[in-house]
Order: sequence, then structure tokens, then C-alpha cells
Amino acid sequence: MEQRPKKLMEQVQDAIRLKHYSYKTEKSYVGWIRRYIFFHDKRHPKDMGSAEIEAFLTHLAVEEKVAASTQNQALNAILFLYKEVLKQDLDLKVDAVRAKSSKYLPTVLTKDEVFAIIKQLSGVHQLLIKLLYGTGLRLNECLSLRVKDVDFAQEQIIVRDTKGNESRVTMLPESIAEELKIHLQSVKILHQQDLQKGYGSVYLPFALERKYSRAKYDWIWQFVFPSGSISQDPRSGEVSRHHLHESSLQKALKQAVRQAGIQKKVSCHTFRHSFATHLLQNGYDIRTVQELLGHKDVKTTMIYTHVLNRGGKAVRSPLD
Repeated sequence: MEQRPKKLMEQVQDAIRLKHYSYKTEKSYVGWIRRYIFFHDKRHPKDMGSAEIEAFLTHLAVEEKVAASTQNQALNAILFLYKEVLKQDLDLKVDAVRAKSSKYLPTVLTKDEVFAIIKQLSGVHQLLIKLLYGTGLRLNECLSLRVKDVDFAQEQIIVRDTKGNESRVTMLPESIAEELKIHLQSVKILHQQDLQKGYGSVYLPFALERKYSRAKYDWIWQFVFPSGSISQDPRSGEVSRHHLHESSLQKALKQAVRQAGIQKKVSCHTFRHSFATHLLQNGYDIRTVQELLGHKDVKTTMIYTHVLNRGGKAVRSPLD
């Protein structure tokens, strides 16, 4: 039986998975490409080019008033479509109206504020926030940790699912090592129960499952923070236990911030900002902080020096 030709969006998904992009990126790119096509009355992208891309990006900036980062994400998705799927090299000079970049300074908590929030949390949610603040991990990096990535002997954590897919090493805070060990004991019991029920597999990155067919059942590959329920993988269709969903922690954090009486806009990423700022306040050099955060360019890390130099203790008010 002759196979039907793959639809455009199926080709996009295949190309994304071939590049080992995350499922989150896949959903984002597919969403932007759909919007681009629908904006131009469902015309096929191969029949469009620079003018249509410029019109779409201008619409996003002028009509929808999106942030510069959002407009760039849309552009990246469309360029991926042309380069990786349609195999068209666009000599693209985008003259679209560009969304205005904001001069963003991150929200940073004081140490007292950090511990006030932590005090309002319990269980896995408290442990996660301690890790975010104590290691500088991004939320997705923390949730994606595997058992093998936590090195108690060396007091370090190996971060693998990073932006750009480049591994790095950060510290394992001594103050939570024992708590993390106890947590992993309960996770191991859960994994053993899953195995007894005929489950116990986990998603493996970069097609490792084809190379090591039984590795997905191994303890070392399990997530440190597994989901409370078993679910179907949206890509493979296999029923397995994924890691905890980010919304679970976000909801708990929102409530904790309210209960702690913190009058700042706090997200999970705020603890990464606070980690970096407090290290600089403690006298660590910016290159060390850059390495721990996994920033490719030190200019990205420099934002925290701006936080240190603005207001507060840096400039004495004339009123004083």
C-alpha cells in the first residue's frame, strides 16, 4: 500500500525532532507557522517569501503589540520552516516594523524574602524552590533532572537539558543533600511500584532508546521529580511517568508569595536571578557566575551587575 505524502505540519514536526528540539519548542514553532499561514489566508508557504514574512511580523508588532522576544520567536519558527522543511534559502532582509525591546531589569529577592517564601512551602514544592535558589537552575532544567545527574559524592549537579544543549556543572547545596536523598528514596519506591504494574519506563533523549532498549526502565534514567500520574507521551504514544508539570510548582509558589506578604512579582525564574545577584554580592567574580548559569556571553550575566548598581545601597539619596 502506497503511503500518502506527509502534510506540511507533519514534515515540520519530523524536522524538529530530527534536530532534537524540545517538545515545548515544537509546540511553539508549529503554532507560529500555523498563524503565519492563516494570516495569509492559508496560502502555502512555498508560494510566499520575504514580503509575506515582513507583513506578518509587522502585524505582530503594530496590531498585536507583542514583545521583541515574541516577534523574534515567530521569525525563528518561520525561518526554520523555509530552511529545514522547504529547503529554501531566503535572502531575507526583514524590513518589518520591529517590536520595541524593553530594558529589562530582573526582579531580585533579598535572602530574607527567599526564606520567607520557602517557609510557606512544603514537600516537593519546597525542595524544588530550594534547588532553584541554591543552584541557579532554570525551572525546566530542574524538572528535567535525572537520578544520574545528581552527584552526592562530588556535591554537584550535572545540568544536561540546557538552552543550546550544552551540559554544565553547578553545586549541590550541602544544606539540602540529605533532604534530596530521602526524596529519592521515595521516588525509587514509586519506580519499583511502576515496574511491578508493567510500566516504569521514561522518555530518553536523542534516540538513546533505540541504542539501549532497556535503559528507559533503569533507575538512573528516572526523573528526580516525577509526575504524580502516568500519562501518554505526545510524541511516541508510549504510556510512562514524565516529570512533574511546571504549573504545579507555579501555583504553589504564587500562593506562598501571597502568604509571605512579598510585594514583588515573583516567578520560579526569580530565584535564578536572586542566586546570581547574591553570589555577586558575596564577592564571586562574574565569570564564575556566568559559568554556573550557563550563559554563553558574559553580557547576559552583566545584567546582574546593573541590579547591584541601581538604587538601594549603591547610591545615597540626597534626602539622607
